[in-house]
Amino acid sequence: MVRVINKYGFLISMTSLVVLAWLALWVWGSSPYSRFLNHSELVYLNFEQIGFLLVFVAGWTLMTVAMMLPSSLPLINQFYIITRNKRNRSALLYLLLVGYLIVWALFGLVAHLFDWALHWLVAQNSWLETHSWIIGASILLMAGVYQFTPLKYYCLEKCRAPLSFIMEHWGGRNESKQAFRLGLHHGLFCLGCCWSLMLLMFAAGTGSLAWMFGLGTVMVIEKNSRWGRFLSPVLAVALLMIGTFTIIANISNLTF
Repeated sequence: MVRVINKYGFLISMTSLVVLAWLALWVWGSSPYSRFLNHSELVYLNFEQIGFLLVFVAGWTLMTVAMMLPSSLPLINQFYIITRNKRNRSALLYLLLVGYLIVWALFGLVAHLFDWALHWLVAQNSWLETHSWIIGASILLMAGVYQFTPLKYYCLEKCRAPLSFIMEHWGGRNESKQAFRLGLHHGLFCLGCCWSLMLLMFAAGTGSLAWMFGLGTVMVIEKNSRWGRFLSPVLAVALLMIGTFTIIANISNLTF
């Protein structure tokens, strides 16, 4: 009975964490500082203000908790069950989550730097500024193509078997180090599943809660639902079609 209560208490705690992340994003997005959730504001940064980049990455990490943590709950729950008799179970779980979030935070930093450079390049190039739709279409096509790659399916299979993944990376020795490394490894495979879809945030704007919720739902289903195997190719075709239609709709305005 106690174990059942502990299990549901844990799930309630993790769900509460996700809900709080969404609530924090909503409050942030409604505040005067909402611009730090909008990647297009990066173009106004210079190297003297690079510290503000960390605020953007903090917003990205908060988005990761809201969007990606739900997709990883099966593995986190399995790890919680496996370590239920450990006196330092809470610390091990914390290290797992820290390792996982570090991967996504680093990806967010790289993505924001790349996005900043891209916006700067567009601002310096009148042709790119006039044909900025090419960037959005390219991201859509890239995300669609990646859906069909062996790496995408390899990472998905790893994420869809949380117990096997834990057994592969958890030996019970040097527990703190292994818990942290388990979080890192899981974060890397999760990144391998979803990096191209997360880049769609930059195509649509990272400040849209509806867009974030929609993408987050898609990634949860793709990683954890039995329908995920059918969703992946359907999503790929949809992205390729939208990217292609974007090009067709704008091709007549293309000038050199």
